[in-house]
Amino acid sequence: MKVRLLSRTVWVLALVSLFADIASEMLYPIMPVYLRSIGFSVLLIGVLEGVAQATAGLSKGYFGRLSDRTGQRLPFIRWGYLLAAVSKPMLALSPLPLWVFGSRTLDRFGKGLRTGARDALLSDEATPQTKGRVFGFHRAMDTLGACIGPGIALLYLYLQPGKYTPLFYMAFVPGLASVLLIYLLREKRRPAKVSPRGSKYNFLDFLSYWRESPAAYRRLLVGLLLFALFNSSDFFLLLRMKEAGLDDTYVIGLYIFYNLVYALSSFPMGIAADKWGLKPIYLMGLGLFAAVYLGMALTLRMEVYLVLILAYGLFAAATEGVSKAWITNICAPRDTATAIGTYTAFESIATLGASALAGLLWQLYGPATTFAASGILAILVVVYLAFSVKSPVTQSSSS
Repeated sequence: MKVRLLSRTVWVLALVSLFADIASEMLYPIMPVYLRSIGFSVLLIGVLEGVAQATAGLSKGYFGRLSDRTGQRLPFIRWGYLLAAVSKPMLALSPLPLWVFGSRTLDRFGKGLRTGARDALLSDEATPQTKGRVFGFHRAMDTLGACIGPGIALLYLYLQPGKYTPLFYMAFVPGLASVLLIYLLREKRRPAKVSPRGSKYNFLDFLSYWRESPAAYRRLLVGLLLFALFNSSDFFLLLRMKEAGLDDTYVIGLYIFYNLVYALSSFPMGIAADKWGLKPIYLMGLGLFAAVYLGMALTLRMEVYLVLILAYGLFAAATEGVSKAWITNICAPRDTATAIGTYTAFESIATLGASALAGLLWQLYGPATTFAASGILAILVVVYLAFSVKSPVTQSSSS
């Protein structure tokens, strides 16, 4: 029987992510500059991003497991995208650090609310042989928004240089469009999981999945989380280019170029992962990351940055969707949202440390040390995954 590779649900979820990312990425490349303009230090920016990502991660774990337990996906997806949309204009209402922290955290909480359920819904629309391309296509459309959003920001700042605040209000429009698109989706209600009598479900209950999960899942997560421990926010890449002397136009332009490479290569990378294996493509991506970060440590030349950003886009395309496809091919279908939520919860906690540590290293020893450390550690993770983790086993289409 011939299986349609990209279903209607996959297309709608891809469009939802497209508009949501237009909203987010209108703001992302100007956020470091905006935060510096209202008095945030590099260290405080690192802490802000770390706290926001940790909030997203913990809520991903909780709501991923809750989605599996209740057998529902769409309520989590709808509310997650709505909170993210509302948080955009909130960021511009006050420069007080506590307000900025709260608004940014609300945005990431929305991401945590929706991610596990959305990725589980995507996984349900794929077979083990098509996971790479389904997640790759979704990532491509998501990242296309990351090209359009900064493009809008670049045009606006060309016309209104230095006036960042109106962009936060403009970003609400595509954010709202993403929420409305979700109402085109329908889901089949899954039976809720039966919990042991007397058991209570708390915010950290997803941690029990670590003990219940397959050994292959735990070995894979060790490698993924080691990488997350030094994969700090992309804010630091933008700051590195900004402090190298590039103006806002060049920085945002390079960021658009990165997302364009990411968007155009995500679907082909997913197809390649389905054909040649998820593990080889993922390891290739980590190798590119190491090369980029070592390059950022050694050079301040704009023409070299162009090559490094090209490689960074390929790294993202080879790892983001592929890692989720790898996880969903290891875990049981009934635990998909929990498995992804648990991984992203631990990942975000690691990112909290990574961003804070990167900010501290930058402040104490400078950007070169920060990037060199990440590049060297990435090579060590490649070695670990290459020798300690097997490729996921899928049924061949010919079997």
